[in-house]
Amino acid sequence: MEKIAAIIVASDSRSDGRREDLTGPAAAEALAALGIGTIEIAVVPDDFDELSDKIAALADRGDVHLILTCGGTGLSPRDVTPEATLEVVERTVPGIPQLLRQRGLEVTPHAALSRGIAGIRGSTLIVNLPGSPRAVRENIAFLAPVLTHAIETVAGRAVECAALRKD
Repeated sequence: MEKIAAIIVASDSRSDGRREDLTGPAAAEALAALGIGTIEIAVVPDDFDELSDKIAALADRGDVHLILTCGGTGLSPRDVTPEATLEVVERTVPGIPQLLRQRGLEVTPHAALSRGIAGIRGSTLIVNLPGSPRAVRENIAFLAPVLTHAIETVAGRAVECAALRKD
């Protein structure tokens, strides 16, 4: 199964051109190293409606297996990515953000401040990541051991988890 991702960067300053977006390309590069292609990098403002509409539209296309949102997971009043994601997911996947925060704490205590979530809409896995290129690369590396299996499971194409155990 060819795995296809879309990346949504939530940033007021990047969406209006005040800052160059380096996060989306960093995410696409990290995904490519895992054999996951990227069909779109969208840069949108930190706006609840725009984010939830974009996440839903990409998930509902039918050919996107993974959506990574980058940014908007912190504590500022404009950080609404988790709420926008919760608006559109059908089921949450709490183990993914738990993994990201746990591994992130090995790098920085600020990982404890992430409010990112993960969930499923249709056959698409949606994961909220931090907004910096470095944090995005680190988080994708943290996800790498489970990402392919997660995508295939959501799409209904995975083998049983017990078959993957090494004991």
